[in-house]
Amino acid sequence: MESITNTVLTDMAGAFIEHSAMITNFVAVVYSQLINSVCRVFPDNVQYKWYTKDGEEKIVIPDASINCRIHSRKGNSFFDAPRFVMEVLSPSTEKYDRGEKMELYRQQEVDEYWIADWRKRQVEIYTLDYDEKQEPRYYLWKTITEENKEELRLVRFPNIKITFDELFAKVDLE
Repeated sequence: MESITNTVLTDMAGAFIEHSAMITNFVAVVYSQLINSVCRVFPDNVQYKWYTKDGEEKIVIPDASINCRIHSRKGNSFFDAPRFVMEVLSPSTEKYDRGEKMELYRQQEVDEYWIADWRKRQVEIYTLDYDEKQEPRYYLWKTITEENKEELRLVRFPNIKITFDELFAKVDLE
């Protein structure tokens, strides 16, 4: 399952193993670093339920998220925005992840948004800031590839360490 929008389920049947491997790698590395924190890392089995400015209910399931307000939930649905989200691109979800989903994360003021592409072996790191009209906006902080892989880091969580090689471990290109 990738996402639920307007209570319409988008089934990810046939998702690539590499997609799941990247999510697993991220959660496995970050989990132990948050043990003594109020924040928790979650794989793609929790959902966030929000209302847009127009009052429309939106439900999304990020591939990975770090949430520091874990008590604002009912069942497996959180009502507050996570501080961090990573989406791993798939051919069937890339347009949604870069478009509507990114816009929803911006509106909910998710501090940091990663778009990870296992096929290109790159990570785009976006950070949230405010423009001259005080509207939240994502700015591309950096695109990380093999050439600059030592620069991979969580901008808003500087104490969390994950390397490019850890994130892409066992993610074999065909």
